[in-house]
Amino acid sequence: MHFSCLADSGTKGGNLQTIQNGLKGCAGLREDLRRHLGQVIKVPEEILDHLLVAALSGGHSLIEGIPGIGKTLLARSLAKALGGSCKRIQFTNDLLPTDILGTSVWRQDRGKFVFFPGPLFANIVLADEINRTSPRTLSSLLEAMEEGTVSLDGRTLELPRPFMVLATLNPMEFHGTFEMPEAAIDRFLLRLKLDYPSSEHELDLYMGLGKEPESIPSLIHAQDWIELQQLVPKVRVLEPVALYAHRVILATRDHPAIRLGGSPRAGVSWIQAAKARAFLMERDFVLPDDLKELAVPCLAHRLHPRDGGDATPFLEEILGEIPIEA
Repeated sequence: MHFSCLADSGTKGGNLQTIQNGLKGCAGLREDLRRHLGQVIKVPEEILDHLLVAALSGGHSLIEGIPGIGKTLLARSLAKALGGSCKRIQFTNDLLPTDILGTSVWRQDRGKFVFFPGPLFANIVLADEINRTSPRTLSSLLEAMEEGTVSLDGRTLELPRPFMVLATLNPMEFHGTFEMPEAAIDRFLLRLKLDYPSSEHELDLYMGLGKEPESIPSLIHAQDWIELQQLVPKVRVLEPVALYAHRVILATRDHPAIRLGGSPRAGVSWIQAAKARAFLMERDFVLPDDLKELAVPCLAHRLHPRDGGDATPFLEEILGEIPIEA
């Protein structure tokens, strides 16, 4: 099932001709996604919006939360709604790069090696407990996230498009985990925190009132998803808005409590996410409100306080002090 704009605009297979059609259709997708996923898993609508921002931006998300609160269910449901395939990788200490990339096996009947793709070959990959794997395996995942390709047996293989990694991290457990390097954390467009559901929603789970991800209709096809991604860069960023983002980034570098401030890539990623949010809100231009809404999930994990810990309070302090005016 396509969302309303694609049907109303007379296009077939999601061949969007104008950014206006894309803007209207994306807003419809946002509402449909909230409605259908809400019947399967109860998470804040803000989380769904942020995941849709990542999907439209071509970025990846790191979801922080304890086990058992629905991270896997959320990934499967999102993949079904967006018309993509979904694979789950349970990261462990002994996981090898070939376990996620795939391997070539000699086939006697064909007289040659045949490549069998690993779980990384999917539109949405759930990297469960990403901090449990070795640096070697993690580097294979990072190449896929950065380049959209994997290197194996001297060949470079293209991953399916669109491609999105949803990685999970348990903040309460440290035994058998590796510390995530700054370069790895920086590859994630957004870092989201998923908490316990409300008592009302948890009671619904106990009573078996929730639905399975298979009940969610495919709101778009994978090709529609790609075409929406191609429209997001067309969203305009006026100079005053870019200057505001630049002042915030500079302030993170000068803040006395922050050892390592935002990089140029952090700023570019922030703008990229803000364009996707503006697109969701049916605008072809970015407002400072888009940047403020995404500042914490997009920037906080890229900042490193001198005393460790979460940089969110310092970032919020900066956002409160810097005026929007040029």
